[in-house]
Order: sequence, then C-alpha cells, then structure tokens
Amino acid sequence: MDDVDQKILAELQRDGRLTVTELAARVRLSVSPCHRRLRELERSGAIRGYRAVVDPAAVGLTFEALVFVSMRQEDRDTVAEFERAVSEVEYVLDAQRLFGDPDYLLRVATADLAAFQRLYDERLATLPGVQRLTSTLVMKHVVTDRPLPAQGMGAQGGRRWFTT
Repeated sequence: MDDVDQKILAELQRDGRLTVTELAARVRLSVSPCHRRLRELERSGAIRGYRAVVDPAAVGLTFEALVFVSMRQEDRDTVAEFERAVSEVEYVLDAQRLFGDPDYLLRVATADLAAFQRLYDERLATLPGVQRLTSTLVMKHVVTDRPLPAQGMGAQGGRRWFTT
C-alpha cells in the first residue's frame, strides 16, 4: 500500500459517497487508475464495505451500556458457542475479546434502562459460558467513528504508529 492508496482510504473514510470522479480529483489521479486502485483495495479487503452512519437516537436507541463478560470456562467449544450466540444479539453493537479479565467487552444500545434490564436478564446473562456480567452506563460519547490514522495504513518505511 503506497501513499496514493492511503489517500484514497483517507478520503473514503471522510466521505464514503464520493463518486470515482470526485475521489480521483481529490487524490490527484485520473479516473481509470483511481478506479483500478479502488477495486484492488476492495478486493484485498482493505475496504470491507460501505455504510451509512445512523444516529442511534434517531432510531430510538438512546440508552447505551458497556458490558464486561467474564467466562466460566474458556475452552474452544465454549468460546465459539459464546461468540456465535453474542453475534446474534442485535442490540450488541460491538463485541471484543480481551486479554486478561474480563474476557469480553460488549457495547450495547437499547431504547431505555428497562429495555437494557430485559436484554441483560433474558439474553446476555444466558449466553453460553458466562460466569459474571458487569456493566457501566455510557454518559457521553467523546470520540466516535474516527477514521483510521493514515500512519497506521500499511508499510510506512520507518514511520511510527504514534509520536512520543
């Protein structure tokens, strides 16, 4: 991945609805080479897809919680079954497996506290292998949907991921 590919990715993270013509102008390429690079980024998996970013409040999901999951056992079958089951809970927006304790972090959005309580008791607490759930409420989003930093996109020939 070279600097032009990184520019293409940066522009698309800012505005995924750009036409190929607009994108080509922004990265200073003609349309054909820009289109070829775009298709290669999609084919390689660097671009995983395109989506609309929806305001949760606009669709009635005004309550958000972070749920920490500690597993009773972590054998391969239990972990696979837990991960399959949690992926089917539509109100779980993100699920991450962690090193150490707790084992997982879930980001959950519901309509209100009562809906969260029902989801917690009826779905989350019954997931396979769960020993303990601990949750905390999200007060405010400070950083959301930030684009990936350009320095982290591919080989950088000595550049650091961060500056000290």
